[in-house]
Amino acid sequence: MQTDRIIAFVMAGGQGSRLQPLTTTRSKPSVPFGARYRIVDFVLSNLVNSQIQTIYLLVQYKSQSLIEHVRKAWTISPLLQSQFVTVVPPQMMSGTHWFQGTADAVNQNIALIEEHRPDLVAVFGADHIYRMDIRQMVDFHKARNSDVTIAALPVPLAEASSFGVIAADEEGRINAFEEKPANPSPLPGDPTMAFASMGNYIFDAKVLMQALKECEAAGESDFGQHVLPRLLNTHRLFAYDFATNVIPGVHPYETPVYWRDVGSIDAYFDAHKDVLGAEPAFDMFNPEWPIFSSSYQGPVARVLGGELRNTLLGAATMIHDGARLTNSIIRRETVIEEDVVLEDCIIMDYVRVCRGARLRNVIVDRHNVIEAGDRIGFDPVKDQQRFHVSAGGITVVPMGRVSYFARDTRGTGRGGYSE
Repeated sequence: MQTDRIIAFVMAGGQGSRLQPLTTTRSKPSVPFGARYRIVDFVLSNLVNSQIQTIYLLVQYKSQSLIEHVRKAWTISPLLQSQFVTVVPPQMMSGTHWFQGTADAVNQNIALIEEHRPDLVAVFGADHIYRMDIRQMVDFHKARNSDVTIAALPVPLAEASSFGVIAADEEGRINAFEEKPANPSPLPGDPTMAFASMGNYIFDAKVLMQALKECEAAGESDFGQHVLPRLLNTHRLFAYDFATNVIPGVHPYETPVYWRDVGSIDAYFDAHKDVLGAEPAFDMFNPEWPIFSSSYQGPVARVLGGELRNTLLGAATMIHDGARLTNSIIRRETVIEEDVVLEDCIIMDYVRVCRGARLRNVIVDRHNVIEAGDRIGFDPVKDQQRFHVSAGGITVVPMGRVSYFARDTRGTGRGGYSE
């Protein structure tokens, strides 16, 4: 039985302005997540686990961190020409402009579609935390002889006005697109829910190429605003219900269909709560559907003493005696000195938290030293004078200026971290 040829374009150029200051020097897909991942790792893992392994990552804003991560973490197989994750910046083949929108980004790389001659093209975003078997969406697409299939997330009708809503019939055939409607169309058979577009698409390759040519001729640039509404009048478009997607190895205690937009500091912070606990809403340990990331070659974490409750430790972390950590995530090569107290914190890579510091509801970005006895997260007015404080009261310490090994007690070490 012949297998469909599928290539994927991952839209990884997101500026992530609502995630400032975490996106001051990196794009949104490159922002770290959990104890060892980046946001982009989730969509890439979903594609690879779904046996879609011809993947072009379209980058734009502040892309160097993402490029370095892909170089170190996402070499699939140098021996097989059709299995790769490769970064594609704006090529400016037909002009001097950067990517002007999602459709323009793919159109600027239409030669890659012509080169591979796929049957189907997957166009997915890189900004969300989720697991998805994309092959199930492909099977849905083929069973309905669809020209374009859009992944859709059922959301409560009362919340649907914040999303792009898809109006569809009982078989999933799309009738209309509604952009943040005041009165969203409910799901067929469930008046309390609506379909929100996830921004993930499966296209028939020939349909896509023709649509991109028409889009360029009309001076248009975006899938959601231009290409899809135009195709709705002439082609078969279907909504794939993400709630029907089944992932092997998911535990009964997990949220059955987990998908989180981490586009703001508060949403990003809250999503980390979902990976903590004995029975997390999103359990990162699933051997049947792993989330892949960098193959860091450093040592394991070292706990010299202290009290740890509901806390994740990255590789080469060092926890000193007398430290107390609660509901926190500590990423790799971070040092927590004596008598430090962390409550509900995310401490990123290569950070040293010095003796006696107290942090609560704080995100500390990479390459920082939190000075001995410092207090962060207890007085929003004082915190705002030094750091960023989100609407939900999360204090964010931006990335430090100097790259060095936090575990070097001299505080200097060999610099040069680029990933």
